[in-house]
Amino acid sequence: METKRKYIVFNRVWLLLGAITIPSALIILFELLKNNQSLMSGWVFGIMAPVEQFSGRVWSVFPFSIAETLTILFLAGCVIWSIRAIVLLVQQKALLPFLRRLTALVSVWLWLWAGLCWLWNVAYYVPSFAQREHLASNPHSVEELTAVTEYFARQAAALAPKVSRDTEGHFIEDLSQCFDRGPDIYQNIAQEFSSLNITAVKAKPLLCSRFQSMLGFTGIYFPFTGEANVNVDAPACLVPATISHEMSHQRMVSSELEANFVGIAACTSCDDVVFQYSGYLMGLINLCNALYPVSPEAWQRIVENTFNRELATDWYDNNAYWAALESPVEDAAGDVYDTFLKSNDQELGIRSYGACVDLLVDYYSSKL
Repeated sequence: METKRKYIVFNRVWLLLGAITIPSALIILFELLKNNQSLMSGWVFGIMAPVEQFSGRVWSVFPFSIAETLTILFLAGCVIWSIRAIVLLVQQKALLPFLRRLTALVSVWLWLWAGLCWLWNVAYYVPSFAQREHLASNPHSVEELTAVTEYFARQAAALAPKVSRDTEGHFIEDLSQCFDRGPDIYQNIAQEFSSLNITAVKAKPLLCSRFQSMLGFTGIYFPFTGEANVNVDAPACLVPATISHEMSHQRMVSSELEANFVGIAACTSCDDVVFQYSGYLMGLINLCNALYPVSPEAWQRIVENTFNRELATDWYDNNAYWAALESPVEDAAGDVYDTFLKSNDQELGIRSYGACVDLLVDYYSSKL
């Protein structure tokens, strides 16, 4: 009996060692190989992208986010496991079983990080969307920035009265219909940029959207299920553009800089007025964030010359919503995500959202 117990303990030790060493080896292997662009490209476009896109189609049969469900269950399981480990430590006063439970929890997180490395982080080390499609992303003059910003403002103002609004002028389009129409918005832009041409599936609304807003996020792509998830508590006028942004990640546009540009370009080039307006509004926000610090008078002139009641209402609603949610929690979440991006050699970190302006100015200058 004693021999059998020792055998079981011996097997548990080896099982835990394997659970720790295998994901650790995968993480180390990723760090060693990540700068081999040809190898990473072969993995991303030959294996990872097809697997995730297939997974996205499989899970699309469910109307709710499988990603959100798994995340809630995983975090709840970790909390319950930790509490139980501490309770048993107090009750049994035995350190070794507690260490085994702690090691098991660490191994789960290591497997999660290893999966993230090989199912998403690798996409940061392949040729960017701009490189794949031979797009320039160069700095531009204030005059060029002003011209494109005014173009976006005029387009947004012209489209703003064409979307559904309540008696006070607030955006009230049916977001469920926007999710349904989402897969079609890439049809036109995919004819121009072939790397965006995939079998599209719908993005999904997040049940815990308010929590996402508190963290300062408007959506998230979940590589383990291939789902594009969208915060629907955020101002509705920008949700269609966010749908487009998150769906760009399904097309292996990893950089937030480029995902913002691709999402905006997909919206403004599609045949859906609601997505067009949301895309121009999203682009205008990015352009404003770049123009106002260098030429506030130019921005003020654009506002005076182009903004109508409908556009001004959406602009104010968006600013008021995010201003009301500013908190240390949002700042901390932003810092964590900034660190994550920089750890994957995204030098601009979270500021890369604003850096899409160079692509916008270069691409839309030809449309003026």
